[in-house]
Amino acid sequence: MKHSSTVTALTIALFLSACGGGEPDSAQLYGPDPKLPEPERGILPSMKIAEPAEWGDQLPTVPPAFTVTAIATDLKIPRQTLVLPNGDILVAEGRGGNAAKLKPKDVIAGKIKAQGNTSVESGNRLTLLRDADGDGTYELQTVFAEDLNAPYGLAFHDGNLYVANQDALVRFDYQEGQTEASSPPTKVTDLPSAINHHWTKALTISPDGRFLYVGIGSNSNITERGMEAEVDRALVWQIDAESGAYKPYATGLRNPTALAIQPGSGQLWAVVNERDELGEDLVPDYLTSVREGGFYGWPYSYWGQNVDDRVRPQDPEKVASAITPDYALGSHVAALGLDFSMPVMGGEFAEGVFIGEHGSWNRKNPVGYKVIFVPFSNGAPSGPPVDFVTGFRTDDGKTRGRPVGVTVDPRGALIVADDLANTVWRVTRTQ
Repeated sequence: MKHSSTVTALTIALFLSACGGGEPDSAQLYGPDPKLPEPERGILPSMKIAEPAEWGDQLPTVPPAFTVTAIATDLKIPRQTLVLPNGDILVAEGRGGNAAKLKPKDVIAGKIKAQGNTSVESGNRLTLLRDADGDGTYELQTVFAEDLNAPYGLAFHDGNLYVANQDALVRFDYQEGQTEASSPPTKVTDLPSAINHHWTKALTISPDGRFLYVGIGSNSNITERGMEAEVDRALVWQIDAESGAYKPYATGLRNPTALAIQPGSGQLWAVVNERDELGEDLVPDYLTSVREGGFYGWPYSYWGQNVDDRVRPQDPEKVASAITPDYALGSHVAALGLDFSMPVMGGEFAEGVFIGEHGSWNRKNPVGYKVIFVPFSNGAPSGPPVDFVTGFRTDDGKTRGRPVGVTVDPRGALIVADDLANTVWRVTRTQ
């Protein structure tokens, strides 16, 4: 009875925290030098997820010089996509994670989050899409590989197709034009999967194909399960593609959900989901270059050297070494997709990165739920974010879709995975 009463009280508090507040959001923090507010602590964070709605005959909103079409539907939780050299698109589909709830608020948060997710069964597969005649209609949609374990990150180099499952990095031999894997994958190396609070394993590959980089999220918000549960967590691994040997490349990244290599420089970049329960406007999720050997603060500090007093024991030496990220994206936007643009995207969208924002669950005024573009100049972010694909949230506060992976097609398109509508969208330039 005591547990039931606690949950009831928390549910009432949750209802009150989620009510009210339809005003435009003005407190989000963007750019290289956000002015962070003071932390706010409470019994519960604000929790609000919009009720899912169908797209019907509606489409996402894109800039005037672009058009958007659905090139695949009825998928099973599309997460990340990969454009192969011949133009075929691979889609990783699935849902992972097996972390037990620690507190009553975790149970409530889980129920709130579930309201904004698809009820479709996890695909645990790769689906291949093909537009054979180049007319923008992908007439082939077929299963390339199945019986995977919550596949997420994808990478390709010289006949090697890499997939980051939630428990292992694997490799398929790939022949151009094939529509189905010719054999089961070969394991490159195991990936940390015990508990798997943050199960997604982001993936990219060096231009020469020698190294793979895997993003591995933490097993908690701020070490509630103890530091022993965070071994090989909240970091990026560098993995030798040939031997499977790995080492920490950068640490202190709470949940690096997408990785990309910058064309020309070869610099690794990431989007990272930061910690919760310091208020609706802390801590900003971010885009950052990832330095080899760098430490980015988690769990001891955030946005550089801002100490998180909830973490015990503290480590002042680690805090002093914490690197400030390059670019704040706003708090709780849940950035899950990242790719560098190409000149073929044209005009103001020719140089920079596209970022898929899955959307918040812990703000009275939800944020994210869109794809943004961050312009670059001289190799670094150089201006405010630009909305590129919107309309996922309706005027009455419902949600039609939630963007995850974004991939630039060299032929002049942005591919967007939507894991609520179970759709892949293709945005192309019309002028």
